[in-house]
Amino acid sequence: MAEKQQLAIGLDTGSRWTRCVICAIDGDAVRYLGHGQAAAGGWAKGRLADPAALAESIHDAVKQAEDQAGVQAEWVTAGVGGPSIHGANSRGVYEFGRPRTIDHDDLAYAVQLASKVRLEDDRLLLHVWPQDFTIDGRAGYQKPRNAVGSRLEANVHVITGSYQDHQCLVAAIHQAHLAVEETVYEPVAAAYACVSPEDRKKGVAVLDIGLHSADLVIYDGDSMLLATSLPVWADHLTRDVAWVLKVSYDDSECLKTEYGCAMLGLTADNSLIEVPSAEGRPSREARRRELNEILEARAEELFLYLKAELQRVGMEQHLLEGLVITGGGTLLNGMCDMAERVLNCQARNGLPEGIYKWPDELADPQWTTVAGLAMYSGRLKLGQKVKRRPGTGPRGLMGLVMR
Repeated sequence: MAEKQQLAIGLDTGSRWTRCVICAIDGDAVRYLGHGQAAAGGWAKGRLADPAALAESIHDAVKQAEDQAGVQAEWVTAGVGGPSIHGANSRGVYEFGRPRTIDHDDLAYAVQLASKVRLEDDRLLLHVWPQDFTIDGRAGYQKPRNAVGSRLEANVHVITGSYQDHQCLVAAIHQAHLAVEETVYEPVAAAYACVSPEDRKKGVAVLDIGLHSADLVIYDGDSMLLATSLPVWADHLTRDVAWVLKVSYDDSECLKTEYGCAMLGLTADNSLIEVPSAEGRPSREARRRELNEILEARAEELFLYLKAELQRVGMEQHLLEGLVITGGGTLLNGMCDMAERVLNCQARNGLPEGIYKWPDELADPQWTTVAGLAMYSGRLKLGQKVKRRPGTGPRGLMGLVMR
């Protein structure tokens, strides 16, 4: 009897769209099979308010992907994000009592000690990412196996989320008749699809801009230095335009997408654009510059928040690979230009890479996160060493990757 094909399935439950990608594992590679997209439901200002509506959206997106791939989905790797996600550094100390050779189990135990942080009520441990190790006071070891010492310290970055929000998302996926293999912080997943290990070693930041969240991770030397959420996201830009130009939210979104730019001088700012009016009133004209001034102010605020986070971890002058932007926020023209002006480093849109036979029509930053979720699922199945977290999926994977 032929062996059942192993699948790697990513599920991105965004505030605007729910996306699913189904891939197959061929040897040590991940191959694209199908994708689906459905209008999101159940979200209210970035919080899940109606799990049943989200479950219906998930069902529709997964069904599209299943029909295209010709397979049936059972387990999915889902993305999580938003302001409830927090990251913090932690340290674990393992005293041997006498000098001896350090092996892999010693490293894993030291990381386990570092991950035993005291969580507040309603907090869930999502990921533990090793940064480096210290042996007998000598810091900076990346892979100190076979080194000799009597005291081992592990420095890690711990990512936590809201337990209630996490369980609501898992419950909605279960209502869609799917099981959760793993939940992954969305910019971490996006980094899997658009940032190479060499880029992470040189220093890179990944910013996933969604409708109601702007999630950030910063890497240096292949270690995660920071995971956090910024207080400005795509919805703020749309609402600013609606408030200042006195138009509806939907009309504001259309104006932003069609005529908007995050930085003055990149478009014909003196040209006139047609601005819709309320029903029963004729439309009016406004200078495109007025629209772009609104968007520029808010986009600059977003990247100033990001700059403050870079300064907090001492990376403002060390992003040799710059900033990578993913998510629906990349649809606004000029976002990379504004990022370069504020951060003084290169910036680019993050496109999904690394999946065999990935279709050209999905070479879009909006599909990067879900592609990364599928790649993360594939990596788990390809035998990477990952620590277990009970209660999340079939193996309860925690995302502790020993590099």
